[in-house]
Amino acid sequence: MSTHLVSVVIDAADPAALARWWSTALGWPISLQEDGEVVVEPLGTDLEDRVPALVFVPVPTAKAAKNRVHLDLAAEDAEDRDAIVERLLAAGASPADVGQSGDESWVVLADPEGNEFCVLQDGGDGGPLSAVCLDAGDHRALAAFWVEASGWTIVDQDDEGTVLASPSGRRPTLDIFPVPEAHVVKNRLHLDVAPPKDADHAAEVARLVALGANPVEVGQTGQETWVVLADPEGNEFCVLSCRELPGVAPAPD
Repeated sequence: MSTHLVSVVIDAADPAALARWWSTALGWPISLQEDGEVVVEPLGTDLEDRVPALVFVPVPTAKAAKNRVHLDLAAEDAEDRDAIVERLLAAGASPADVGQSGDESWVVLADPEGNEFCVLQDGGDGGPLSAVCLDAGDHRALAAFWVEASGWTIVDQDDEGTVLASPSGRRPTLDIFPVPEAHVVKNRLHLDVAPPKDADHAAEVARLVALGANPVEVGQTGQETWVVLADPEGNEFCVLSCRELPGVAPAPD
């Protein structure tokens, strides 16, 4: 068995407001709104249950550094990219400088709470979310770990990075890129994975630890139904409770 990528969690000072912004940016509805979390996902589309949901949670701390996890939004071509950028700037996004030269085919923006994201040309045939991107010191080694953690497979790899695709073959991809900076503060975006229904949750956590993950303290009480780990480069992620996962058969008796 294996864990599978199910959501991207975004820390927020105002989860409801930030979720509404991303709901409008992606054209995905808010599917759940509670005091502790707000969920945005593509319900009612052919992407339903095929892409990670976005989960917004409250945190007391402000953003302190460039995010090591960010989202890429899809555009069909340069004209579509520019129209999306103009729409998002009018909605409250701002230009962001992450060291780009200015000659890139993508545009870097930040959402209203400062989280960087890109708008790039990918053909626009897989929905509004093109990729979930993860910074890495050693992208090949980190990709090997995330193949095991996410249930996704490597479809492209070279010196510029590694691309993982979901079992559905649909975007978004999980793109892992080399960067010189190390992980130094808790990520404001992190990934959630979950084992299939009827799997052994403790065994899956132990498997990931054996692959190089480490338990990490982020303020949890110990009463949670999930376990917080960090990948081999220190990026926090959660192993959620076992659940039904699209295209994943339950464990045999």
